[in-house]
Amino acid sequence: MSTDKNRATAAAILPLVGGPDNITSIAHCMTRLRIALRDRSLVQDEALRALPAVLGVVEDDTYQIVLGPGAVARVTPEFEALVEEARSAAPSAPAAPAAPAVPASTPATAPTITAEDLAAQGAALKEAQKARNATPFKLFLRRIANIFVPLIPALIGCGIIAGLNGLLTNLGWVPAVVPALAAIASGFMSLIAVFVGYHTAKEFGGTPILGGAVAAIIVFPGVAKIDAFGLELKPGQGGVLGALAAALLAVYVEKWCRRWVPEALDVLVTPTLTVLISGLVTIFGLMYLAGEASAAIGTFANGLLAGGGAFAGLVLGGLFLPLVMLGLHQALIPIHTTLIEQDGYTVLLPILAMAGAGQVGAAIAVYYRLPRNGSLRATIKSALPAGFLGVGEPLIYGVSLPLGRPFVTACIGGAAGGAFVGLFHQLGVAFGSTAIGPSGWALFPLLDGRSSAGITLAIYAGGLLVGYLAGFVATYFFGFTRRMLADLDTDPGPAPATTTAATEAPPQERVPA
Repeated sequence: MSTDKNRATAAAILPLVGGPDNITSIAHCMTRLRIALRDRSLVQDEALRALPAVLGVVEDDTYQIVLGPGAVARVTPEFEALVEEARSAAPSAPAAPAAPAVPASTPATAPTITAEDLAAQGAALKEAQKARNATPFKLFLRRIANIFVPLIPALIGCGIIAGLNGLLTNLGWVPAVVPALAAIASGFMSLIAVFVGYHTAKEFGGTPILGGAVAAIIVFPGVAKIDAFGLELKPGQGGVLGALAAALLAVYVEKWCRRWVPEALDVLVTPTLTVLISGLVTIFGLMYLAGEASAAIGTFANGLLAGGGAFAGLVLGGLFLPLVMLGLHQALIPIHTTLIEQDGYTVLLPILAMAGAGQVGAAIAVYYRLPRNGSLRATIKSALPAGFLGVGEPLIYGVSLPLGRPFVTACIGGAAGGAFVGLFHQLGVAFGSTAIGPSGWALFPLLDGRSSAGITLAIYAGGLLVGYLAGFVATYFFGFTRRMLADLDTDPGPAPATTTAATEAPPQERVPA
């Protein structure tokens, strides 16, 4: 039954994105089905948003359909299978435009602003926003994120097993199982540098296995026997940052070799020179430099929260939504991974997760401030369950960003929750997440720290409640001008039977002032 449901979802999506011949590539991350398209004009955005399984759509370097954690991993294989089946059945058939989506009817005399209007306002500014985000620096950050996104499922699985192992150890239960769980949880982390190297080379146009081979030097136990100009080397020194740098170097060496090595010798000379040159530079330079950088990141993050926890938490929690809006949050992924590699958890993620709590509180306030706007209320109702589980795209792109002021008040909620969690770090109760990816309620199984599990869970839950409450209060009292309420709090007519939440709206406030 579950397979039938996932296949039905895939079958409903396929014609709305222009059919199989309009698709050039398919991938997925934690929450989104990512599709590269030949012809963007064939996509029926509103019809896609109306599908019950779709939480929203976002357009970036690929067309991204938000399905939520778990669901996306099940729908994507079915979607890929349908595309292949359709191409096999009619390999020469051109992509046929599907029937046009029925536009939402809006009376000519009604001034009401609905969820569909907000989507249209966002679409009008989408191209300008996309151009602003297509800077070389942001594109580079996006590529760095692409390296780590495929690793997230393993980080989550191993993180939960590590937490279970710690719980059994503290309780003294099943002592024979504890070593096995420790091996399962730690095996991936001990070799994560190899996976980072592989995906780095793949992302930047090199041979993936050569990137993995060079990165494997970092975790090889034999490096401890090497005298690197009197500097002591340890297996794993430099971690993921060293692996990333080593694989990047390997890509450039390989590309240089492809240009200058004769074709007859390429198969022998290019991989040999790539591994040799990159490996020597890694051993006698990159491992030490990356090790110092990794240690500095750990010292800074822990010292920041230990010395100024409440203020640091306020700033981090308050600025995370704008970072997401600008695409700069991707720079945090290797930092999170480095902290997990060093300490077993990242202290930053539970604080940054408070931004999602502020977003949820703000959305609930919008719901109660606009009792007569059935369209927006339906949008919020459909997006809130995902918001509680840490999937923030539907609420961000469908509610707060198009409205403008509620986005700011959501940041206030995130700042309050971050300050709450940061304060306890300052008081000596440090904890973090053993994996990256989930947030909201989904982060509970991944929490670990110096104190007991009960205290850690209670502080994180307290931070979420503070974020919800602060986001609600700030939005309820300061999230709307009188003109906004006059425009928004009117009855647009019957709410749509199924309304999804995400739009492509950029951060500008588009509601008439």
